[in-house]
Amino acid sequence: MSESRTIALRNLTLGYDRHPAIHHLDGEIGQGALLAVCGPNGAGKSTLLKALTGVITPMDGQIDFGGVRPRDIAYLPQAAQIDVSFPIDVFDMAAMGLWRRIGLFGGMKRADERKVRDALAAVGLSGFERRAIGALSGGQQQRMLFARLLLQDAPVILLDEPFSAIDERTVDDLLALIGRWHAEGRTIVAVLHDFDLVRAHFPESLLLAREKIAWGPTAEALSAENLRRARALTEAFDETASACGRGA
Repeated sequence: MSESRTIALRNLTLGYDRHPAIHHLDGEIGQGALLAVCGPNGAGKSTLLKALTGVITPMDGQIDFGGVRPRDIAYLPQAAQIDVSFPIDVFDMAAMGLWRRIGLFGGMKRADERKVRDALAAVGLSGFERRAIGALSGGQQQRMLFARLLLQDAPVILLDEPFSAIDERTVDDLLALIGRWHAEGRTIVAVLHDFDLVRAHFPESLLLAREKIAWGPTAEALSAENLRRARALTEAFDETASACGRGA
């Protein structure tokens, strides 16, 4: 990973149907960053991740991906966006992480099957290979999706609310995996609501309220004053906006 993979956001405005969700955002996501994206509901957090994956295009400004190619980015959407009624088992869902390497219709070799089993073992799902994904608990589903991320082996990993509605043990296990990725020099950007967790595990934070409130060391970015400002700005756009999150 010697090539620079800094992602620069330059006067970035994002939105839907000509309605901005984030405006005039500047900053850099450095190679190897472990960045939490925080803010009230409606602050634009998920919108930013969708722009980084190329799902939406900027209304104004630009994203300079540097040496990062689309295939270098792995994305975990919110759990609600996963159709657990789809008739697929755990092994095949995790194996989707290999598609970019073997092709959508490429046959899996024995070595590929071993990689899938190893990834499932790494997230604590050995023995679940042929279980229907709809039969899994919320925590088990998230473990399965992290196994898929492992198999993608991407230098940039985007996580949208990865710990929502899962048990504490699963959170601890997945945090350990994120720590391993960070130690390997991968860039990790995660949308998170639990500020206690962010303060304990993420050294850098971006606090959004449709615009940048703060971006820097977590202790500074998530100061009480910054959180009050983020809440006030978001509520100015949306009277039903929730408080910034737990542990504020």
